[in-house]
Amino acid sequence: MLFLKALAMGLAIAAPLGPIGALCIQRTLARGFWAGVAGGLGTALADASYGALAAAGFAAFAALLASVSVPLGLGGGGFLLWLAWRGWPRGAPRMQAAAAPAARGLLATTAVTYALTIANPATILSFAAIFAGLGLGEAADAAVASTVVAGIFAGSMLWWCALAGSIALAHHRLPEAFALWVARISSLMMGGFGLWSLVRVIG
Repeated sequence: MLFLKALAMGLAIAAPLGPIGALCIQRTLARGFWAGVAGGLGTALADASYGALAAAGFAAFAALLASVSVPLGLGGGGFLLWLAWRGWPRGAPRMQAAAAPAARGLLATTAVTYALTIANPATILSFAAIFAGLGLGEAADAAVASTVVAGIFAGSMLWWCALAGSIALAHHRLPEAFALWVARISSLMMGGFGLWSLVRVIG
């Protein structure tokens, strides 16, 4: 029961369509199902990492979080702006059958998405709230905490696999302009979140 509750929490955290979701859709359209799943894996691993920190006790990490929030905010904001500039379509992307990406490309996609997700220290607040809501407190039993972290990871991965699978199956039925607008929206969202991150840190 606890695992299912945590799985539902992982789904709820992953489901809102932010810049990572738009990036997953864009990569699935351009490079196929496994590229979208690889990006989702990076986010799910970051979710599990923050979940593990929350399980270990949010208070124990408060000082560490405060000490790294500025460099993480600057690095994450700058990285999002760079991805927004790099991802802005200069031509007209076409939806076509994508060749299977190489293993190294999939690992790089996972690493980039992990870095983007982990660069937002505010995410840990969500997991601190989750653990408090599940009644785990500051000193949860290791087995219980591991079950919750595994559930969060499974729920997050379930969402990303479903999203990438849906886009991969439907892309032949979508209009050609869809890929162009997804690329534009993805870049605008990443640029907006990047600017917000920088302003929040600097201000």
